[in-house]
Amino acid sequence: MLRPWERADAPAFLAAYQDDEIRRWHTRRPSNEAQILEWFDTYHQDWKREKGGHWAITRDGGEMLGRIALRGLDFDDGTAEVAYWVLPAARGASVAARALTALTDWALAEIGFQRLELDHSTRNAASCKVATRCGYLLEGTKRSAAVHDDGRHDMHLHARIRGD
Repeated sequence: MLRPWERADAPAFLAAYQDDEIRRWHTRRPSNEAQILEWFDTYHQDWKREKGGHWAITRDGGEMLGRIALRGLDFDDGTAEVAYWVLPAARGASVAARALTALTDWALAEIGFQRLELDHSTRNAASCKVATRCGYLLEGTKRSAAVHDDGRHDMHLHARIRGD
């Protein structure tokens, strides 16, 4: 189940960014719970301003399993970007794929987006597997497109289009 972030999620959210795999792929990291609460406030403002949506991936609305977001909403062009991560305990159980499928179906069929994009480091085989499993076609490689702790990475660009 996807639900908005709650203040009570801050400790688990902070703990998630201590995981080596999450840290490996995300250079923007919170340093304390107060910063996370600021992020949550920004997430809620993004929703009110129709700029983005940020949700906790949960087990039946309770235990946090990960994060998924719909960012860069462009209602004129009908496009948005998807991002996600899952906690170590949720990996290998199709949590990311189920969350991505639910968000994608909602965004394309109910909200009316035409195109959703997703990118990840070419070195992140797990994210590539989730994207392709959920029908996001690999469209190409953006060379030297993102900075990670170990330097610049090429990024795979995947997209899902309404009707795929």
